[in-house]
Amino acid sequence: MMADDAGVARVALVGAGPGDPDLLTVRAARLLAEAEVVVHDALVGDGVLALAAPAAELIDVGKRPGNGVAQDLINLLLVRLAREGKRVVRLKGGDPFVFGRGGEEAVALAEAGIVCEIVPGITSAIAAPGAAGVPVTYRGLSASFTVVTGHRRHGEPPVNWTALAQLGGTIVVLMGVAQRGGIAAALMAGGLPADTPVAAVGSATTQSQQVVRCRLADLASTSVHAPATIVIGAVAALDVLALATVTRTA
Repeated sequence: MMADDAGVARVALVGAGPGDPDLLTVRAARLLAEAEVVVHDALVGDGVLALAAPAAELIDVGKRPGNGVAQDLINLLLVRLAREGKRVVRLKGGDPFVFGRGGEEAVALAEAGIVCEIVPGITSAIAAPGAAGVPVTYRGLSASFTVVTGHRRHGEPPVNWTALAQLGGTIVVLMGVAQRGGIAAALMAGGLPADTPVAAVGSATTQSQQVVRCRLADLASTSVHAPATIVIGAVAALDVLALATVTRTA
């Protein structure tokens, strides 16, 4: 946001939700309409960006495989824009604090003396399964769910897939399409049965949404296109939207 009456520079870290602009919070839509600059990720759709003020400057800093703006440069950009007195919205897919590095940006802004407003968004970890008719918890099938990233930066410790396989409940994998074969193999090596149901939801809540279902043993050979959320567990075999009394929101 723009500097307030006391001259304090502000930035709003806003969750853009899973894709459908109708799933934005009221606060997020209001800030977009007031913004002078929107610094957005690659996965933020045109429908959401269309809610920005017509005169707003849109800056794409999205990270793409093998390319993208370095996080340090994004942090510096946000600080500079805020100090210029601009109304700044940092628009991040899903929720800013769910694998969106929003925490790092909030820390960088705080260290620069800039007030940061956090506007939560609906994470695709919940929205994607829901849009496909898959409840992440279901009495008698799953009493818990774990959200994990399928992508690790070079040098970071690997995900303990063996522990996840033995934990029980539903496993929701974000950013794991390219690594799905290795993930499936690691989970099976950790004890998860080969016939465990899997649902991969691509471009969730948008007109391009696709749902692919398979067994864990077949995940590596199943065609799945990014961006997609991968749901692993007994609930992945469900499709409550197939019931005549249930309708989609997307």
